[in-house]
Amino acid sequence: MLDTPGTSPPILPNAPGVGYKPQHFAQIMENPAPVEWLEIHAENYMGDGGRPIAQLRHLAERFPISVHGVGLSIGGADPLDNDHLKRLKHLCDWLNPASFSEHLAWSTHEGTYLNDLIALPYTEETLTRVADHVAQVQDVLGRKMLLENPSSYLAFAESTYSETDFLAEVVARTGCGLLLDINNVFISATNQKTGAIDYIDAFPLDHVGEFHLGGHDQDTDDTGAPLLIDSHGREVADPVWALFDYTLGKTGARPSLIEWDANVPEWPELAAEAARAANILEKAPA
Repeated sequence: MLDTPGTSPPILPNAPGVGYKPQHFAQIMENPAPVEWLEIHAENYMGDGGRPIAQLRHLAERFPISVHGVGLSIGGADPLDNDHLKRLKHLCDWLNPASFSEHLAWSTHEGTYLNDLIALPYTEETLTRVADHVAQVQDVLGRKMLLENPSSYLAFAESTYSETDFLAEVVARTGCGLLLDINNVFISATNQKTGAIDYIDAFPLDHVGEFHLGGHDQDTDDTGAPLLIDSHGREVADPVWALFDYTLGKTGARPSLIEWDANVPEWPELAAEAARAANILEKAPA
């Protein structure tokens, strides 16, 4: 599976995966059930050696790996960072992951990295920029990428596309796939007072290669209305599970990831979330 440029990558199973955390390494290697694949954040594995790379090599011998980028700034006005792209290509070349994904967001400005994933307006100008960046990433990596829908806290008055139409047009222009984050859909719909079901119904579901499920925190805005924060720091909320079930009714089973990046629990609690995803996936139509 490793260090074999030109070979076909493994395939993510239509089953639950989890975001890999090093403290879970021994338990995953001993008894991973019901988890069948793992996701890593690319930027944590761009070095040349050490324990992280050694553990990843062991994991990749047993599990399909999905690489999830958080630092390319696909929607940014600046050109993509060529050094970052080279390090990402090196990782994907030796690891040969089953999937690579990034976010529909921006995180850089005039050479400064802002350490956040910021939404952008959906206009012809940003569409051209995002499509050009996605095409560049795919050309450099030599592989199809997935683009993830963001969690949003407001809408831009200058947007001329809906988010779903914007993503569909990026797919049409680049041939990329999509990563549908169900938690992000619920967060955005709640914060913007729109319909999560309507969003799913309008989404280009035929191009979805992977689902994400994560936890969120609830606050209130200045008017006292609910404000959801994409924290990835707790269990998946019941309404998100329900939305996941609804979506699978339209798509059938797909690879589905539990994201838990803050306040990371012990392995049994994370595995229990994956088991809940497995139960829903088993009931999905073929």
